[in-house]
Amino acid sequence: MSALHNFSDTNELHTLRDWLRFAVSAFNEAKLSFGHGSASAYDEAAYIILHTLHLPLDTLAPFLDARLTPDEKNTLQALLKQRVEKKMPAAYLTHEAWLGDFRFYVDERVIVPRSFIAELLETQLMPWVDDAEGVTGVLDLCTGSGCLAILAAHAFPNADVDAADISTDALEVARRNVADYGLEDRITLVKSDLFANVKGKKYDVILSNPPYVDAPSMAALPQEYRHEPQLALSSGKDGLDATREILKQAAAHLNPGGVLIVEIGHNRSSLEAAYPKLPFTWLDVTAGDEFVFMLNREDLA
Repeated sequence: MSALHNFSDTNELHTLRDWLRFAVSAFNEAKLSFGHGSASAYDEAAYIILHTLHLPLDTLAPFLDARLTPDEKNTLQALLKQRVEKKMPAAYLTHEAWLGDFRFYVDERVIVPRSFIAELLETQLMPWVDDAEGVTGVLDLCTGSGCLAILAAHAFPNADVDAADISTDALEVARRNVADYGLEDRITLVKSDLFANVKGKKYDVILSNPPYVDAPSMAALPQEYRHEPQLALSSGKDGLDATREILKQAAAHLNPGGVLIVEIGHNRSSLEAAYPKLPFTWLDVTAGDEFVFMLNREDLA
């Protein structure tokens, strides 16, 4: 019987090495998709095992020959079975996701954090923001789990951050993460359809990782992505519905010299064709320079 259908017969799996091999085989046979924090079956199997056994996530080798207790085996078997049979993202099974060194609680009320904007916040958006300590107001549109709002609060120590989302469920998850980082006095959660409930407010920095998946891509998404809220993924026929509204209203909410940073997935060519007169600056991230753009208030005006 194949590994995929043999989760009830794991009696011969004793060591962490045994379970790692079994999990990688099962993941590959099930043709799982990886895009929620891990790049391969091996990486994800190692992550789930280390997390389940409460071991350091960056230290595997010293523990490979350690034997698991019966309770550890039962817990791990249940998680691996869910990953294979339900094709549920690992982050929903472990209830955690990482952006750099920052850990966030997640569940199926929010998409799994994976924004390239997180990389840019590591360097405080330099050189596009030349005085991080001078930033006093930040807006994170479509905040989801609150991850970018929390990263922004760390990047800009003197800023008050508004974290807006249309989903009450998402804001409940964000509230938990904001509390975990002790940032309740600096991050305000706002139930809002984009700018609707921040009328009259202006910011030095507006960040957004909005829905940007187009209709053909939505139809072709692997099952793992179908566990995520469709509201946080789909954005019309060409994937630009939310981005259009952001571009329409952002200038009115930016202070002079303020910047808008937006992630748009694989839609660069479509966006440039739709707005040929806007001087988009495409920011370099690990995946290239096609996924995140910057505009300042004066460009938008």
